[in-house]
Amino acid sequence: MSSATLPSHSRGTDRFDTRLWLRAVPLVPRNLGLALLHGYRATISHVYGDVCKYYPSCSAYAVGAVQQHGLVKGSALAAARIARCHPWAAGGVDDPPTHAHYAHALTPHGFVVPLRKD
Repeated sequence: MSSATLPSHSRGTDRFDTRLWLRAVPLVPRNLGLALLHGYRATISHVYGDVCKYYPSCSAYAVGAVQQHGLVKGSALAAARIARCHPWAAGGVDDPPTHAHYAHALTPHGFVVPLRKD
């Protein structure tokens, strides 16, 4: 999958360090959700085109929310964002809230990996 379908703030430069595999286990559900979102953004999202009233688009918002908050809370934030999207919405810039104690890194494809403590 191309990382070009992701907004720049949802991509990182880190790589998965196999020595940190135990710390990566809790990130598996988050990354599975991100894989589904990447698939949606690479296929179905292109069919609709640029029709979202908000920036970033709802699917890009969902990627950022899941990256920051995990699969459950990120999905709830994305669902609330989709509920706000209706014909009478003002639209505009609406970034996902950042997690106050985010302690992970992002790969170039937007997957979440444990932060290396070198």
